[in-house]
Amino acid sequence: MRTQQLIPLWLKVAYTIMVAIIVPVYWHTLGPTNFLWFSDIALIVLVPALWWENRLLASTMAVAVLLLELSWTADFLAAGQLTQVALYMFSGETSWPVRVLSGIFHLALPPVLIFMLIKLGYDKRAYPLQILIALVVVPLSYLLTEPEDNINWVYGLGEQRTDLPPLLYLTLLLAGFILLIYTPSHFIFKRLFAPR
Repeated sequence: MRTQQLIPLWLKVAYTIMVAIIVPVYWHTLGPTNFLWFSDIALIVLVPALWWENRLLASTMAVAVLLLELSWTADFLAAGQLTQVALYMFSGETSWPVRVLSGIFHLALPPVLIFMLIKLGYDKRAYPLQILIALVVVPLSYLLTEPEDNINWVYGLGEQRTDLPPLLYLTLLLAGFILLIYTPSHFIFKRLFAPR
């Protein structure tokens, strides 16, 4: 049994304070369904993952969002002109508290995830677990949210809405998450972050 902490206390406390500030602001401004975004799920799940130093939780959230968060960061650095996923950060339509907190959270998530993978290693069970989570979250995102919110892109990619039948589109979306995000992440992390 491990007695030495691998994650420093300051990081656990700072991250928890960040989440404690973001969650009520997002809840009030964006509503509870906003927490269906995979990145918001990761934001919250990393709190217990940090405190418990839980490799499975950290690995699962890394499979879910690390590649997407790195893409968000690149788009943010390009002022939303690369993939346009961070374009809302440069729009007056989004309130400034949400933009500030969103910037902090999306920029903090990748280094925290990478640090946890380095310290704790990668748990191969994360891959099937994240697929199961997606099989629940994607349909819920479609059933519980509005098209204008387009949470997890269940109504189309970016601003482009799909003309495909919903069941077909959601099946293709899930296949895309699995084949283009989760599978490469799994193999990269398995190779780079062997468990200690």
